[in-house]
Amino acid sequence: MTTTLRDADRVLRGVGVGRGAAVGPVVRVHPAPALPPAEPAVADPAAAVTAALDAVARDLDALAESADGTLREVLRATAAMADDEMLRTEALRRVAGGTAPARAVDEAVEEVCATFTAAGGYLAERVTDLRSVRHRVVARLLGLPAPGVPLLTEPSVVVAEDLAPADTAGLDPRLVLAIVTEQGGPTGHTAIIAGQLGLPCVVRAPGASVLEDGDRVAVDAAAGVVHRDPGPALRKQLAGRAADLRSLAEDTAPGATADGHPVALLANIGTAEDARALPPGAEGVGLFRTEVLFLSRAVAPAVEEQADVYAAVLASLGDRKVVVRTLDAGADKPLPFAGLPPEENPALGVRGYRLARRRPELLDDQLRALALAARRTGTEPWVMAPMVATPAEASAFAARARGAGLSTVGAMVEVPSAAWSASALLADLDFVSIGTNDLAQYTMAADRLQGDLTDLLDPWQPAVLGLVERTVTAARAAGRPVGICGESAADPVMALVLVGLGVTSLSMSASSLPAVRFSLRQHSRATCTEIARAALASPDAHGARAAASARVAPEVRRTLALPEQG
Repeated sequence: MTTTLRDADRVLRGVGVGRGAAVGPVVRVHPAPALPPAEPAVADPAAAVTAALDAVARDLDALAESADGTLREVLRATAAMADDEMLRTEALRRVAGGTAPARAVDEAVEEVCATFTAAGGYLAERVTDLRSVRHRVVARLLGLPAPGVPLLTEPSVVVAEDLAPADTAGLDPRLVLAIVTEQGGPTGHTAIIAGQLGLPCVVRAPGASVLEDGDRVAVDAAAGVVHRDPGPALRKQLAGRAADLRSLAEDTAPGATADGHPVALLANIGTAEDARALPPGAEGVGLFRTEVLFLSRAVAPAVEEQADVYAAVLASLGDRKVVVRTLDAGADKPLPFAGLPPEENPALGVRGYRLARRRPELLDDQLRALALAARRTGTEPWVMAPMVATPAEASAFAARARGAGLSTVGAMVEVPSAAWSASALLADLDFVSIGTNDLAQYTMAADRLQGDLTDLLDPWQPAVLGLVERTVTAARAAGRPVGICGESAADPVMALVLVGLGVTSLSMSASSLPAVRFSLRQHSRATCTEIARAALASPDAHGARAAASARVAPEVRRTLALPEQG
């Protein structure tokens, strides 16, 4: 580089995913193809569009077959977008009206994206994936190289405006040191896949576009910072921290506080492949997202097919705990076979357990399949329903699950009404699990996909912590376990607060387990309670985080590079 860098250009700030750090050269993702002023003429434009969509669908399906776990299912869903009837119809309609093939696809994608964005929820999250399909199809129509991650020849930091699942499919963890994106968010596909691969990641980093191929950068996920041209002192510091984090992963003892109070440390999974890949430090599964099996299916999977998948997960875990969440889908995660009409506000509509109001057979088949898998494997899975809002719903679900032959039944606490009525909710349940992502969304009336509202969505909001406390208090009085399976469980400081409130288990991405285990090991249960009291007494999210962080043991602060709180 021959240009002189300003100090402001040397540090890019975003949202960190994970605790890791890495230093290496930048490799930029190939950009999306731009439309030329005039496209080359083709003999049959409609046939060209159809062939390009078919080819991209095949390519994405092939990538899916070579991928593992959740990534495989995400890629399958993206491949299905290339076959989406709405997209094809819109593109071919434009071609029939005289629009050139690549421009027709571009315009059709933008129209579908607008529809998805307006729908919100899961559909809005798929806009990045849909545009990934657009880029691949347009590149094929124009005879250009496919956009995405280039072939890596050395360990590198991948930098992009955003990454679609198709871009991440070819990422080799041996050659990818870290990921940096200018867009995206901490719960998007890039963040999820980075967590699955154990890669340091910084998303939503304005200015990442100034980075060029070959620039040397230091990616600090714990601080959410990217340093351009890092000096020797910073490189040494980050290398030492990376070594510390690797050593933490060698500890696979059961989760516990310094004085031996047990806290089960569990993992979130979406597929049987995820279950088979769990490290020894995972004491079980606290959230098995079964909807991955259902998404992008033309028809619902049969009972036998579901049972095979559930049995594979249960067999992989052996005698370790497995908590299975029933189908969490609806208008925000549309199922082609469910026949649900569009909703103006799908986050508040027919989703989760409410789907049983219209398609009860989907839930009953799933419960039968899980019971069948339990009998085949000789295990006793736990099962819980998402989006339970009332004690009557909890009671009805418990009756259905036990009627199917399942003995340990619970519910997700994701809406304020469930937390507020937790005592009555637990009358017919064996456990509850708190989903802090949705609980924050519904408590603060803030859409999880609205980046401008991230301060309201912060799980450190005292109102959210107060509802967690109310739920835990009810569970303790009823003698029932209560877990956390939202993103807050992966925060080594928040984990102390949750344990101080009385939470009995924490479930997170497998790569987050070592840091949380280490943090708990350095604090007594009494200290965790003190930290929780300090957070609850704070007036706002910033104050709660600062109050908790100020009481964290120095060794944890140093090893995990926790940011200073002012």
